[in-house]
Amino acid sequence: MLLKTSWLKYLGKERKPFLLRQAFRMAYFHKTPFRSLLENILRLVEEFDAGFTFPIVASAALRNPETVRLILDYHQEVASHGFNHVNYKYLPLDAEKLDIGNSLSAFRNLRTPVQGFRAPYNVYTDQTPRLLEEFGFLWEGSLGLRPPYCDERSFFRVRLGDHMSSFTCIPMFKWSDDRMIDIYGLSNRQVARILKRALQQTEEKHGVIMFDLHPVRMGQPNHIDVLREVITYGMQRNGWFPLVTEAVEHWLRHREWKDGASYCCLLTGDIDSLTLLDYLTRLL
Repeated sequence: MLLKTSWLKYLGKERKPFLLRQAFRMAYFHKTPFRSLLENILRLVEEFDAGFTFPIVASAALRNPETVRLILDYHQEVASHGFNHVNYKYLPLDAEKLDIGNSLSAFRNLRTPVQGFRAPYNVYTDQTPRLLEEFGFLWEGSLGLRPPYCDERSFFRVRLGDHMSSFTCIPMFKWSDDRMIDIYGLSNRQVARILKRALQQTEEKHGVIMFDLHPVRMGQPNHIDVLREVITYGMQRNGWFPLVTEAVEHWLRHREWKDGASYCCLLTGDIDSLTLLDYLTRLL
């Protein structure tokens, strides 16, 4: 009940002006079955021997366990995106902790290894980093959007009182696909240009960057070629495209990218609704 109340507060305060438009947009995206969209991405990254990590809302995963199995069958990675897709800013500490803990319990029930976390809406509270350390995550994937970390091109840790976090934080590119396509209405050509420019800048710093490319959008037949173009371009520039956990573990051991790569690009995409009903039930 507390989670639902908090979610309704968020809807009323911050999302109300966009709800109808977003509902119509999601109805359009879900005209194509989600499995087909996901398979478009999985087949593409398999073709390039690249990695793709999917932060998934655990309650959606429980309703659709075949989606998790499909990702693992393609040797890709699942991360936690919380149990419910709620804004943590509106939750008391106990409810936030319960949401994160329930997500891990759900993935254990699904026999799915989870090493990483991304908060719903990329929103963290002051207490979220402590909770991530308490639950033993290896990495987290959106604190890098916040100042003063948003210009980072290296893995980093955050201070938690008298020590630095045990988990690794990852620089995340601020231009997600929903921002580029839904909010600004950019063309495929413009999206590809922005992502390729980000790869150039990361290569110059011998660094790492994480993209957030949602399967419900980037897996669409009219957008999947953007991903193909970006991976092709990135590999031509000697970029490494691993799973997030693989990249973090390798860097912590060697302080270098695998096989002498010039930089590292981490492809990720949140999964918070697999059907239009999934999305609409969040409004109830």
